[in-house]
Amino acid sequence: MTDSESPRITELRRHEEELVFPGFDHHDAWRLGSLIANRAIAAGHSVAIDIRRHNIVLFRCVLPGATADQEEWIRRKAASTLRFEHSTALLSEEFSAKAFDPTQGGWLTPEDYTLAGGSFPVRVRGTGVVAAVTASGLSSDDDHQLVVDSIRTYLAEAAG
Repeated sequence: MTDSESPRITELRRHEEELVFPGFDHHDAWRLGSLIANRAIAAGHSVAIDIRRHNIVLFRCVLPGATADQEEWIRRKAASTLRFEHSTALLSEEFSAKAFDPTQGGWLTPEDYTLAGGSFPVRVRGTGVVAAVTASGLSSDDDHQLVVDSIRTYLAEAAG
């Protein structure tokens, strides 16, 4: 951690370093998405869940109570994660620490990008980022935590 780096930024970077997949295909997307959906159902969350490779949706689930607005949040969150190859929670914290909003002033259009937490990169060891896992419907922190906790569980179960 640098002198100017907050404990939260350090934690969010650690998530990305820790949660790396050995591989990721359509079947993995289905299993991971289903795990997130089942976890959300058990907790009574009204969320939408999306796993995509750029413009190809690999998994989508909209639970009762989620609104049509979640589609826009998912699209914009995933676009940010896929462009920067980091979670939207980390991006939000880093840009906030610099007192800079990239969606203002013409760099990133707010119609296409957001830094609201809840989208996380699917990073494959030796390959890089191949997809984004996104949840929308809770607070930014809770969306992020739902995804991170689910990925952690998925990777632990897959490891055996």
